[in-house]
Amino acid sequence: MWWICVANKLKDNREKSMKQLPIGISTLEEVRAKNHTYVDKTKHVFNLVEANKYYFLSRPRRFGKSLLLDTIKQAFLGRKDLFTGLYLENNWDWSVKHPVIHLDFGTSSAYESKQRWLTDVHNTLNLCAEIYGVALSQTDYGAKFGELIRKLAQHIGQKVVVLIDEYDKPILDNITNLNIAIEIREMLKGFYTYIKSNDEYLKFVLLTGVSKFSKVSLFSGLNILDDISLTKKYADICGYTQSELESEFAEYLEDGNVDKRELKTWYNGYNFAGTEEQKVYNPFDILLFFSKNYEYRAYWFETATPTFLVKLLQSKHYFIPNLEKVVVSDNQLSSFDIDNIPLLTLLFQTGYLTIDKPTKIGTQYAYVLRYPNLEVKASLNNSLLEIGAELHCKNQNSYDLSIALNENSFDQLKIILGSHFASIPHDWYRKNDIANYEGFYASVVYSYLAALGYELIAEDVTNHGKIDLTIIMPDKILIFEFKLIKHGTAAEAIEQIKAKGYPQKYHSTGKPIHLIGISFDPEIKSVTELSHECCCI
Repeated sequence: MWWICVANKLKDNREKSMKQLPIGISTLEEVRAKNHTYVDKTKHVFNLVEANKYYFLSRPRRFGKSLLLDTIKQAFLGRKDLFTGLYLENNWDWSVKHPVIHLDFGTSSAYESKQRWLTDVHNTLNLCAEIYGVALSQTDYGAKFGELIRKLAQHIGQKVVVLIDEYDKPILDNITNLNIAIEIREMLKGFYTYIKSNDEYLKFVLLTGVSKFSKVSLFSGLNILDDISLTKKYADICGYTQSELESEFAEYLEDGNVDKRELKTWYNGYNFAGTEEQKVYNPFDILLFFSKNYEYRAYWFETATPTFLVKLLQSKHYFIPNLEKVVVSDNQLSSFDIDNIPLLTLLFQTGYLTIDKPTKIGTQYAYVLRYPNLEVKASLNNSLLEIGAELHCKNQNSYDLSIALNENSFDQLKIILGSHFASIPHDWYRKNDIANYEGFYASVVYSYLAALGYELIAEDVTNHGKIDLTIIMPDKILIFEFKLIKHGTAAEAIEQIKAKGYPQKYHSTGKPIHLIGISFDPEIKSVTELSHECCCI
């Protein structure tokens, strides 16, 4: 059995030689000093500095914004030793060092009040002044910021770099408390004004965050920012592209015998107006996937369940299947305000929707949005099911539904769905006026199926109309048509599917095609009928 010992030894040696995964690390020095994997984004840094002076970048949480800012910081500090083998090593003037003011609002657990934010700002500014050996006399938070910029430039003899990470966190922490959010917004507006007023002392400025607030509401005093959030050139400035994944993590992919197609289905797909090659993986997902024994789990989603977003989707009676493909204008996508939060804008900026493709609404630029990947689609819909319904009932129903569909036990489908609707408290229906909301029932069915990870096509287009919902399974095709009882029976839904020739689209697959009609009664708040027919090829 000597060959087994040799093989195990070779495997151990390979694992020891593999670069470490930079999980939870947001500083370039630690990544480079401890032989962690680093995906080189420094060409983007070079391009930014060469092209302009003031920038804004919006990306979802845990997308590598903090590491990007620290990389920029270390470059301006002249830390050439950290850039060996990277693009900037031979494409940067290392003889010039600039003072850096780095404000990171993401390090705080929560900003429950403006005082908490004020304390953090004062402490950071005072610490920066102490590091560079300058004295500050101003006591107002904004005036102190401006004073620090001027004195650093005069003391060091070089213009100042300002980097602000998670600029919007103090607002987002209070997004459900409008009064506090507005109060903090006004403080931030005054604070950022001091950047523009000290232009002559500044070399480079970059603000990053999750959301893009309206220039009128927050950046009225800083309207010189170049928003690169949807600039094609910088679409992959954060995240890992497919080529970067395969080159920098080749050993991990090989060691885990990873199915690249499945990995892409689960975690790739984020598109920030770039090309197909610029679509990116969330770094957090990839790093956790490799470190957690190559298990497909909702690593990114589980770090912060979007309870606020889920409740917003429910309260607005949004037709959930529409999230498969929805069109928004360029203006709608780019920004919002605290007291006017477009749902789709928020879903995009927080990472639960991404760009499918650019389009136009008349002469105006627009985007088609969709779920970025299976992780987000399944997890978000799973969370939607948990609002209102009892968790143990939802989990049992999901399990039963999966078995029923795989075993073609369609007689059980009505019972399973009825069980879910019965588990939703009456008070939740009352508060949401469900009896008058036709899309609710179809949304619930969709969310159940999406949460199971099935391939779904909502409002599936054919030559004869639109199918309400299609499920593509390995061994079958399921075509659903939904009706409120006052608009038709389940049997009539089946006849509509056949009359419009919906199954014809899938005849070429060679799979059995199941036709399912479901009718709902808003009075009893449940499924009243379910009809099924099989069109076997």
